[in-house]
Amino acid sequence: MIHITHNFAIPEREIEEKFITSAGPGGQNVNKVATAVQLRYDLDHSTCLLPAVIQRLKKRYPNQITKDNVLMVESSEHRTQARNRQAAREKLAEMIRQSLYPPKRRIKTHPTRASEEKRLNRKQKRSQQKQMRKHPPAPDDF
Repeated sequence: MIHITHNFAIPEREIEEKFITSAGPGGQNVNKVATAVQLRYDLDHSTCLLPAVIQRLKKRYPNQITKDNVLMVESSEHRTQARNRQAAREKLAEMIRQSLYPPKRRIKTHPTRASEEKRLNRKQKRSQQKQMRKHPPAPDDF
């Protein structure tokens, strides 16, 4: 089981793991040992995810979902297969955790009158400063 929250988990049988050679760290073993991991999670055959969560996953991570609705997660940042496997599982869990709840709706607000005046005053001062650079006052004006 991959635990997503304290009361939600994904069964192991729904996840397919494939180990591939990595382009990341590994020294002399980098071209010989398959240390990188590729997790595949079929969204169409998921027994525990709600359709709304699947839609949010598709919207949030379109580049990691294939045409067959399979979510792909890769990890190759560590030198060992076990650590890459754990990192990929954590990435998958975080992706699902991010998509469990709908995003908060933005409440449109208007700037206050004081903040508008402050912004306009700053713009006016900046404009005057730049005008002074273009046309400096004559020395006899002092």
